[in-house]
Amino acid sequence: MESLIAQLLLLLAILLFTAKLGGYISTLLHQPSVLGEIIAGLIIGPSLINLLNTSYFHDPFLEEMVHFLAEMGVILLMFVAGLELHFSELIKNSKVSALVGILGVIFPIILGWGVGLIFNFDQEHAIYLGMTLAATSVSISAQTLMELKKIRTRVGLGLLGAAIFDDVLVILILSAFLALAGGGSNIGTVILLFLRMVAFLALSTLFGLWVLPKIVHRVSPLPISQGVLTLALIVTLVYGFAALVLGSMAAITGAFLAGLMFSRSPEKEPLERGISALAYGFFVPIFFVNIGLTVNVRQVDLQVFWMIILVSLAAIIGKLLGGGLGARLAGYTTHESVQVGAGMVSRGEVGLILASVGLNEGLVDSDLFTVIVAMVIITTLITPPMLRFLFKEKKPRLKSQTQPELEMEE
Repeated sequence: MESLIAQLLLLLAILLFTAKLGGYISTLLHQPSVLGEIIAGLIIGPSLINLLNTSYFHDPFLEEMVHFLAEMGVILLMFVAGLELHFSELIKNSKVSALVGILGVIFPIILGWGVGLIFNFDQEHAIYLGMTLAATSVSISAQTLMELKKIRTRVGLGLLGAAIFDDVLVILILSAFLALAGGGSNIGTVILLFLRMVAFLALSTLFGLWVLPKIVHRVSPLPISQGVLTLALIVTLVYGFAALVLGSMAAITGAFLAGLMFSRSPEKEPLERGISALAYGFFVPIFFVNIGLTVNVRQVDLQVFWMIILVSLAAIIGKLLGGGLGARLAGYTTHESVQVGAGMVSRGEVGLILASVGLNEGLVDSDLFTVIVAMVIITTLITPPMLRFLFKEKKPRLKSQTQPELEMEE
């Protein structure tokens, strides 16, 4: 029997190779590399090859260790996304962020509730199904927009700001729902949760604006190898910890805010090179390939096939309508509004968290949990090509350019 470290070394080598190979093939097909990395995970995962269940990779801790590395990947990915932006740009787009975030939660809840009623769910379970569709994970969209160099457009800024609103709203609604359904809590619990979120956002912003620049200024000239890079990693991890513990929010929200704060630093360019090399060279590919590793298509019961289809359609349409309408009300063009709605479609790890909470609370059974996981994968796979198509540059038509000359000849 090989040791755990030997198994882990070989497994990580395989994961990185297949992720990069899948990403390369995806770019050859004119699709974002993230799509190929996720599909690579599906191929070597339990759906097809089932790499982690071969005789060599037998240690039960391997899967958990890969999961932890994947979590670090998404945290670094959202830090890089925040680093690409400016705080002032995000503030200027607060109106569209609020509208997209709010309507992007309301519409999927309504559609998911409707699907639940179609399948004879009671009101409580139908509403919770809708809530699982309300979550948004923009890590996939952020990566795609960075590849397309559209992260600092109005669409990119609106999307990332809306993700924060979405995160706050979904957690507040979830907490209120569980308090009312359980009967053991009161409205005071929800108010306290809201205050904790506000406290985290306020404290992290004030620290980033007033204290962090002074710390960077002090650390930068010190004879420490990669001092600012290490400081950025420490702050990112602390922000992620504070988001979870103080704000009861997702760690990726804290990581995004950390990146946003460092975007104001004069050390931004060398920091971006260093953190991007670390993230995209190791952690981020593991995150994307791990999405595919967590899915087992073989376990999908054909009896719930139609439920998967309807729930996935509700998830996609809900974000397209809600996010798109919010962007339109904020003054975006119709095309930009569709782009925003498409960018909100991916559910990612946030949807899986809500499904797990529902499973523990008895609001989601094993079949419905499978349905939600399938929905998460479908929305995650469909988002990159949708964005690629919607951001595709239109080529000028030669006919329109030559038409005046033809008319003159006639």
